Amino acid sequence: MLVLLPPSETKAEGGAGAPLDPAALSFPELTPIRERLVDALVALAADPPASRAALDLSERQNDEVARNAALRRSPTRPALERYTGVLYDALGVAGFTRAQRSRATRRLAVASALFGVVRAGDPIPAYRLSGDTVLPGIGGLRGVWRTDLARTLSTVDDLVVDLRSGMYANLAAVPDAVTVRVVTEDGAGRRLTVSHFNKAYKGRLAAALALAPREPGSVRGVISIARTNGLRLEPTGRRALDLVVE
Repeated sequence: MLVLLPPSETKAEGGAGAPLDPAALSFPELTPIRERLVDALVALAADPPASRAALDLSERQNDEVARNAALRRSPTRPALERYTGVLYDALGVAGFTRAQRSRATRRLAVASALFGVVRAGDPIPAYRLSGDTVLPGIGGLRGVWRTDLARTLSTVDDLVVDLRSGMYANLAAVPDAVTVRVVTEDGAGRRLTVSHFNKAYKGRLAAALALAPREPGSVRGVISIARTNGLRLEPTGRRALDLVVE
């Protein structure tokens, strides 16, 4: 099973790993695109006003521009530690035992505007690039990633549970993935998409799937693991699920 997570705008600082080596990341067939985007971000960072305009940053976020300038020389840390925020807090990596972390590292991957997709243990630096960014000289990232990333994700033999947000799902399709929508029910039983707690519940589901003693091989298995962990998943299509919350 591969649980595909969205990234986060916020990133942890520092790290103890060697500087970025794009070719050493999982899915090495994506290396040429990764190299192209890293080069573009480093070059763009040489012009802070242009960087802020392209990345939709304020002058108070010049540290994000500095991160991009240092992409090839800053320290790295595993992707599962690099991304922070509501979803990753709910995932609770810091509390995993060594065995749990090993299991999670095998099962989790993170979508990335810069790297396409990385596995949880891949060493990456802090950076700033969103899925909806239009880079000068390159254009929109969907045009950059769509064909090659979709091809890569189509080669994953395992069951894929796609928890990406819309922005990152738009970069490339994942054939036959199980998709999850977080919803609540009103008094009439109508289902409404949840926005505020969406990330937290996806984090809880990702943790349940990452730490389950056995990997599920079907939608039914995913539902069963969720139920065991107090989460209500209901099918709405052959490979579509609603995570129904209070």
